[in-house]
Amino acid sequence: MGLSSLNDKYTGRVDNVNLFLCLLHSRWLTSKFIPGEHAVGPILSHYSAEVVVPEEMEVPTEHLHEDMEHAAHHSSETWIMFVALSSALLAVLAAACSLLAGHHANEAMIDQIQASDQWAYYQAKGIKSTVLESKMELLRSLGKEPETKDGEKITEYKNQQKEIEDKAHEKEQSSEQHLASHQILAKGVTVFQIAIALGAISALSRKKWLWYVSLALGALGSLFFLQGIL
Repeated sequence: MGLSSLNDKYTGRVDNVNLFLCLLHSRWLTSKFIPGEHAVGPILSHYSAEVVVPEEMEVPTEHLHEDMEHAAHHSSETWIMFVALSSALLAVLAAACSLLAGHHANEAMIDQIQASDQWAYYQAKGIKSTVLESKMELLRSLGKEPETKDGEKITEYKNQQKEIEDKAHEKEQSSEQHLASHQILAKGVTVFQIAIALGAISALSRKKWLWYVSLALGALGSLFFLQGIL
């Protein structure tokens, strides 16, 4: 094993250890300063958001259109031309559906990151409040009276935490809604792609019933499309 291979292996192990320590430290902080279900913390939420949200979808149907156009030009059956037209319409709907699916995926990611930022801000306020509380307890144990402004600051921090928590919940809710719309539109893209493929097969094999199945799937994809935008 060469020197560069050993160096790469050692560097990879160090990176894994550092990542584990960062996640462990984040979990300890958030379990102390963030209540309940949010003990996983903003850093872990950020990583989960990256895993959940898929990439923008593509609709590769150029070759199918070429085959259908070729079949339509060399066929004496008029319904073949309607197959080409219906498949072109389905391709337009699939492209629009794919574009909206990518938009909702991006919005879901942005909202999740903003929610993570809000929970980090929530942590900061919690740390400040805890530091002041510790200071006041220390002064009392020494027989000294804490300053009034420290108690007012603690109350202010707790009120700010409530507002930050509401904003974080709002962003999380928005992210879930965008992700739900993305999933519906992604189903629409898949159905449209199958419909276009069946249209091409029906034109090439001269089987009209496959075209009817293609149209039925196109109607189903349209329902997904309408559900995703409403």
